[in-house]
Amino acid sequence: MIDSHQFPDVGNVVPATPSVMDVCCGSRAFWFDKADTRALFIDNRTVETTLCDGRTFTIAPDRIGDFRNLPFPDASFPLVIFDPPHLRQAGKSSWLRVKYGVLSDEWRDDLRRGFAECFRVLQPLGTLVFKWAETQIKLADVLALASHKPLFGNRIRAGTHWVVFQKEGKPS
Repeated sequence: MIDSHQFPDVGNVVPATPSVMDVCCGSRAFWFDKADTRALFIDNRTVETTLCDGRTFTIAPDRIGDFRNLPFPDASFPLVIFDPPHLRQAGKSSWLRVKYGVLSDEWRDDLRRGFAECFRVLQPLGTLVFKWAETQIKLADVLALASHKPLFGNRIRAGTHWVVFQKEGKPS
C-alpha cells in the first residue's frame, strides 16, 4: 500500500492511500472533481497565470515529478492516467505552451519511457487510460511506443483520443 510519506507534497492535500495516479495532471481539465481524494496528481511544473481571455489558469500538482522516472515502487497503483504533452511546436509564450507543454526533440524516447514507467507502477491487471490529441503527431505513431497493446479507445480520425490498456499479469 502507498503511504503519503513516500511522496512529499508541494502544498496541496495528498491522499493517504491514492488508488489513481494522474502522471501529467496539468490543470486537471477532464476531472469532474479537481480535488478528488482518490487521486495523486503529478506534473513537472506549477503554473498560476491569466490566459488571454482573462481566465485564471492553474497547474498545482500534489507532487512535482517526471513521467519518465516516477518515484514509486513497482505495481503501486490499480489505475494510471497518462495525458502527456502532445505538441511538438508552439510559440515560446503562447497559451498552448502554457496550457499543454511541448515535447522535446527526443519525444519518441520520452513517450516510450513514459509508457514504460506507467506500466511499471501499474498493478497486474491494472488499467492505464491514455489521452492523446492528434494535432501534430499521429496516434498510431505514439501507440507504437507502448509495450502493451491497447484494449479499446475511440476511433476518430483526428482530434483527441482516449485509449485504455490493461496490464497483463495475475493480481497480487
